[in-house]
Parts: sequence; structure tokens; C-alpha cells
Amino acid sequence: MSADPEDIQGVYDRQAAVFDAQRSRALFEARWLARFAAALPGGARVLDLGCGTGDPIARWFKAEGFVVTGVDFSEPMLAIARERWPEGDWRQADMRVLDLGETFDGIIAWNSFFHLTADAQRGCIAHMAAHLEPGGSLMLTVGPSAGEGDGTVGNEPVYHASLSPAEYATCLDENDLRLTGFLAEDPDANGHTVLMARKI
Repeated sequence: MSADPEDIQGVYDRQAAVFDAQRSRALFEARWLARFAAALPGGARVLDLGCGTGDPIARWFKAEGFVVTGVDFSEPMLAIARERWPEGDWRQADMRVLDLGETFDGIIAWNSFFHLTADAQRGCIAHMAAHLEPGGSLMLTVGPSAGEGDGTVGNEPVYHASLSPAEYATCLDENDLRLTGFLAEDPDANGHTVLMARKI
């Protein structure tokens, strides 16, 4: 299983239309999205990191009145988002070296951050912290324990990795972020493991 970001990007480039067609719109994420949103001021600026085609995560935040910036490394994925919301703020960038020159009230990386290697995740957390306003909120999907694995996009395998919960807490702390929530394999969110933090 390749952890090379170019290989992972290639999968998403090739599978963009299939991914979009297969992506659940049932909003099993809704309880976590609502919890995240409750910690934000009205009309807050939200960075959807690894936004894909923008549906359903960015769509949900836009519908709730938040100002959404979507970032993804796959141009074909972003092209679908731009077609749906031509007025939207959709940007191609690599979360491993994120440098947008601005800050946000909240950052969410749902089903994207875990494609990074363990070392790249540590670096990405530092970049995300630098893009958060004081008091800003962060929400990620990660693994339940340290290790590597794989998933699929369309009919192609993709790399997954995770730190341990304790390692995440330490890395967050080193970047002035405090862990505010962690639930492994939430049965009400299709088994996703969710991490939440706040910048101090």
C-alpha cells in the first residue's frame, strides 16, 4: 500500500466522479457536525480541509450559514465542487504544507487527514494550529489506535494511518491545542473515530 501523496492524489483524481456518486448523503456525521458548529460563533469561517467535492460536509456548513473555504489536493474533485457552487471558495492545496496566509474559526478534516503518514500528521497538526484563531475548533477523523491500514476509493485502495489517542493529545498540546473530545469507532457515525480540539 503506497503512502506516497502523489499516488493517493492520483486515486482521487481518477475516481472523482465515482467517489462523488458513491459518497453517502445520509449525514451520519450530523451529530458531530452539530457539536462542532455549536462551538463556533455565528457566521464563522470554516476551513474544510480535504473537502473533496464539497458534498455533504461543506454543503452542510454552507446551509447553516457558515463561510466555507474548501481545500483539496485533487483538481477533479474540486471541479465538481466548483460546478455545484461556482460562488464558493475552492482552493487546491496540500494539507501537509498548508500555508493559506489566513486564519479560521474552525477547521474540519473529515475522511482526509488519515491519508497522511504518522510523521506527516504531526506536521499537519502544526499547520492547522497556525490557521486557527484563538479559541478556534478542530475536528478530525482518525484511527482508533496507532497503526497503518487501507481503505478504498472507487475500486482502488488508499493508504490510512493513525497515531494513538495519547500521541494525538501530546501533539495537540505541543501546538497549543487541547483535546476536547475523542470517540473511537462511533457506531452512530458509521464507525468513524472522531477527535475534537480547541486552540488556547
